Amino acid sequence: MEYLLFLLIGIIGNVIGTLVGGGGLITLPTMMLMGVPVHSAIGANKVSNMVSAFSSFYSIYKRKEIAWAEMRAVLLVSLIGGTFGGLFASLMSSQSLTFIAIILLGFALVMSFMGGADFGDNERFTMNRINGPILLGVGFYDGMFGPGSSTLALYTYAHEKISYIKAVGLSRVGVFAMCSGAAITYIATGKIEWPLTLILMVGSTIGAQIGIVLARKVNAKQVKLLLRIVTIVLIVQLVYDFIHQL
Repeated sequence: MEYLLFLLIGIIGNVIGTLVGGGGLITLPTMMLMGVPVHSAIGANKVSNMVSAFSSFYSIYKRKEIAWAEMRAVLLVSLIGGTFGGLFASLMSSQSLTFIAIILLGFALVMSFMGGADFGDNERFTMNRINGPILLGVGFYDGMFGPGSSTLALYTYAHEKISYIKAVGLSRVGVFAMCSGAAITYIATGKIEWPLTLILMVGSTIGAQIGIVLARKVNAKQVKLLLRIVTIVLIVQLVYDFIHQL
């Protein structure tokens, strides 16, 4: 029964995570409520997200909806950001990281209501002096803390007027890169409980594929509304966590 629940939360979390980010809101708290140690829960999420993100962006890549040149730039920037973020995390308190997350997500939410965060029909993403540092910062933030990093990446692509399906593909490339380093670290330090991780991985991969199918069917207005809802939920949870850390 426990493994069935891990499978279900993997599916649900990655459907939402693929569409608008924030899937960790479902998987991580549920696993911790079930008594999974925090490091094992985070490690299981990192490993399963690495595999599911690869499966989802590869599906988009196979259909030629994103190009290798676009993927390569995002992969490199996200990997660098995530690696340095992970190294820097030990220097900051969890309270400081939570506060940074609230500020970043709050800013993204405000910008979405100002009309800038609308997905467009641009079929080519080019990294430049503005979006490059932003995506590097998103990777850095994910390495430090994590919750909402995919959501922040989607806001970045929306401001570039990238088509939604391309934005989803590129955000999953980023997730793959950002989770890879962390996953390797958790595996190397023996923090992985393999039975639950493998079940979560199967559920996450199924959820990611369902999310890709849905991403091709939803329209921009629906995505924007869902993106705002998930952002607000993320902010509420982080504010709650921040207050309890005081």
